Amino acid sequence: MKVALLQLCASQDKDANLARAIAMSREAIDKKAQWILLPEVFNFRGDGRNKELFSKSAEKIPGPSVDIFIPLAKKHRVSFLLGSIIEKAPGPRSYNTSVFIDPQGLVAAKYRKINLFDACIGDMIVKEADSFRAGVHSTTVRIGEFRAGLSICYDLRFPELYLNYARKGVEVLTVPSCFARKTGEAHWEPLLRARAIENLSYVLAPNQVGMDARGMKAHGNSMIISPWGEVIAKGSPSGQEIIFGDIDIQEVHKARKALPGIIK
Repeated sequence: MKVALLQLCASQDKDANLARAIAMSREAIDKKAQWILLPEVFNFRGDGRNKELFSKSAEKIPGPSVDIFIPLAKKHRVSFLLGSIIEKAPGPRSYNTSVFIDPQGLVAAKYRKINLFDACIGDMIVKEADSFRAGVHSTTVRIGEFRAGLSICYDLRFPELYLNYARKGVEVLTVPSCFARKTGEAHWEPLLRARAIENLSYVLAPNQVGMDARGMKAHGNSMIISPWGEVIAKGSPSGQEIIFGDIDIQEVHKARKALPGIIK
């Protein structure tokens, strides 16, 4: 299966973000991608401290940002993982939600980010819990021969989520992200490769790039990792681009046959 990761520099202009995402998705389709994955907060990358603007960006799922991808999925028989959208929830906080659209154009699954990013990076304090509610359920979805386990960004640091997916027979782990440059330079690739190696699974990780509204840089370097922990394809640290790669169920079987005692 040919997959395409969209590496985007999203802003607070939702219309511009969606127009760019659709244009890049069409390019990926033209190049025969069967599954297109977008990064975390691809449609609105804002400053959570601006409560009014942040609240206005939230939407129901399905909603405007999902609906524009459905005709593309139906027409071209492709799947989408909309890395994450700010989903309306009861009360003042929202969910950070990943959405899977199948080749029939159906919203087949959604995953609400469980592990929220609360950190101090240099002199910048980030508290996602001020703006988001944590999800409580893991989510798997079938795509062709594969079963995929969904996660978002900071989840990457919690290996038990991925081990539980592997125990359920998952062969692909998705990690759409807005991973910061400072921590990304130290941890992004080692963590992605570790999750692949520990679970003998493909890891697909589309990441944001560039500066956000509060002045934090995203790391880019979107990656496709093999079940053996090899980097199949990698994006740049600075550009908006599409990263292509092929995933093969037989490579998962081969890795798990070579190391049969890993997943228990």
